Amino acid sequence: MLEINDLWVDVNGKEVLKGVNLTIPSGETHILFGKNGSGKSSLLMTIMGFRRYRVRQGRISFKGVDITKLPIHERAKMGIGLAFQRPPSIRGVKTRDVFNVCNINSVSCDELADKFNFSGLLERELNVGFSGGEMKKSELLQLLLQDPELVMLDEPESGVDLENLQILGKAINKLLEKYLWRKRAKSGLVISHLGFILNYIEADSGYVLLDGRIHCHGNPRELFKGIQRHGYRECIECQR
Repeated sequence: MLEINDLWVDVNGKEVLKGVNLTIPSGETHILFGKNGSGKSSLLMTIMGFRRYRVRQGRISFKGVDITKLPIHERAKMGIGLAFQRPPSIRGVKTRDVFNVCNINSVSCDELADKFNFSGLLERELNVGFSGGEMKKSELLQLLLQDPELVMLDEPESGVDLENLQILGKAINKLLEKYLWRKRAKSGLVISHLGFILNYIEADSGYVLLDGRIHCHGNPRELFKGIQRHGYRECIECQR
């Protein structure tokens, strides 16, 4: 589904990713751990194609196609979706209108919103006055309507209370087809700083990204236990 080879990326002349290699097979969900400022969000933004993130070296392939130089809208049409950690608030634009634009399969927006306790927000301006949990719900429901093949989530659990986190976990599992035992087509790349999202979704593989480099790769729960016990610095020491 996704293959990244020797990816080096600059933002405003500063190196943010340094030789990243990562592969996500079809149907698998991978989780990326790391401290704040380690380059996690920069990786997602680069995969999505934001111009600010300049690829100096390397290649990004999606479903076997080199997308390194494609614009954002072309990547979205191909089946890549991103939920922001801090999505923008847009005055004058109703949430329902954005949902309608994303709705490629003619799903009932009202039924979907009702299922995830979001009905009262459809007529509100997008993210204006929303709580952290409401913003994250809005992002995930937009992705459910967009129905991407590669789902990228930037810290879905940050700023969300326990009740909403359970609802978000349900939405993420639906988005990633976790209810299917076989023939799961969708893949996921999930960023987590605190690791709480592992209580709500199953990940197939995990990575630790520090200082723009991937230092560890393995079982996500074992990696997270190691981070809890020894901190992130242990990953670098282990690699050495």
